[in-house]
Amino acid sequence: MGASHLRTIVDRFSAARLLCIGDMMLDVFVYGKSSRLSPEAPVPVMLFGREKRMPGGAGNVVSNLRSLGCAVHFLGVAGQDAEGQELLDFLQGMGAEPELLTPPGLPTPVKTRYVAGGHHLLRVDREQKTRLTPELREHLLQRVEALLPSVDLVLMSDYGKGLFDLETAPAIIECCRRAGKTVVVDPKQMDYSYYRGASMVKPNLKEFSGAVGCEFDAAAPDFAEEAVRAGRELCRRFDIDNILVTLSEHGMLFIPGREDARHFIIPTEAQEVFDVSGAGDTSLATLGAALAVGAGMEQAIRLANVASGIVVGKFGTACATPAEIRAGLSPAAAAGCVSREDAVALVRSLKAQGKVVGFTNGCFDILHPGHLQSFVLAKQECDVLIVGMNSDASVRRLKGPERPVNDERSRAAMLAALKPVDYVVVFDDDTALPLIDELRPDVIAKEGYPLDRWPEGRAVIAYGGRAVELPRLPGFSTTGIINKLS
Repeated sequence: MGASHLRTIVDRFSAARLLCIGDMMLDVFVYGKSSRLSPEAPVPVMLFGREKRMPGGAGNVVSNLRSLGCAVHFLGVAGQDAEGQELLDFLQGMGAEPELLTPPGLPTPVKTRYVAGGHHLLRVDREQKTRLTPELREHLLQRVEALLPSVDLVLMSDYGKGLFDLETAPAIIECCRRAGKTVVVDPKQMDYSYYRGASMVKPNLKEFSGAVGCEFDAAAPDFAEEAVRAGRELCRRFDIDNILVTLSEHGMLFIPGREDARHFIIPTEAQEVFDVSGAGDTSLATLGAALAVGAGMEQAIRLANVASGIVVGKFGTACATPAEIRAGLSPAAAAGCVSREDAVALVRSLKAQGKVVGFTNGCFDILHPGHLQSFVLAKQECDVLIVGMNSDASVRRLKGPERPVNDERSRAAMLAALKPVDYVVVFDDDTALPLIDELRPDVIAKEGYPLDRWPEGRAVIAYGGRAVELPRLPGFSTTGIINKLS
């Protein structure tokens, strides 16, 4: 299965029309700094920095679907309160079509996370379980039935907040099956009679273990054989077509209900895990988008795996974009090296997510501590750091025929392996100005160049960005190292 074919599937995501049904909540992230313990109790004192609010639960599935370019209709529950209105505004603002049931007296669930120095200190939940009246349940089922002719596929995102009870969930699935629509469930219940008749149920390993009543170790040599046997028994008992078990760092296990169908494991695509918040929502959305545009099961699962690998490398609840997925399908991009075209699309999508994009550039022929200091300091100025690197031909024009010492593939791979560096883009021009003009980063940072001798810095300032002159680490230069060796 070639990467080019998978990219073609990603290119069709904008044609997908999905119905998402599920438990929604408001996610609040409070960021700050903590450097001391309280004198009142042995707990950290956090100095408030900023607050970020976004849709959580099934709302994050919708965010991911819209990030992928899909058309989305959403059915869920919210309170008749300010938080419920905030969620409605969020969903409408991102271009989804939401319909929210508002049972009287039900508060909108809110999860508030306190984060200092990249570490979660505390999560505070305010919630009350939904209990649908017969009238609300009937209204929900009528809306599902009315919307099914206009969608390609249905996603059910169960966060255990009460929307999917033993009467409502099977009725929704039965409605979808009668209409000939695939319905994929992200489960929370251990009792799979809630999901009877589903086309696919997508638990994580802990949820799967709870459903079958047996603890599984994904690293065990007999794991796949035992898990497939248990999964197929679940499929038989509850008339489920397939089960997809997400295995964190071990990838994904696909279990078909049919005995004659092939099971398979797809290894994880994540390079480094910063935060698993919302990764299940991303894989659900990408799986649904791919199946909705006609991808085969293995193709859809591979794309879902790539997308979830992207978001666990970001901090906080995040979304994957088509540009990031396309880039992640190439071996070089998996290590952080992206084409110029993909870099432009990535910057556009990152800015749409409210991320600050940083940039620095150079030949980086022989990496040394001065370079490393610059990358660390540059990353402090942004959320995502892109490094522009001169091609071999560009270096020869600038430095002479004996340079570079290391070819561009080696230099790019070394740069991409550094923790502060998110993406590396090779450019063939004599300066980075044409690349900067295409990317338009929010901030450029480089050591050793005052603005009067730094045209790239002046270019970024000219369109409203920032230029940060970084301090030089004395005693380190590529030319000096080469002279010592000669």
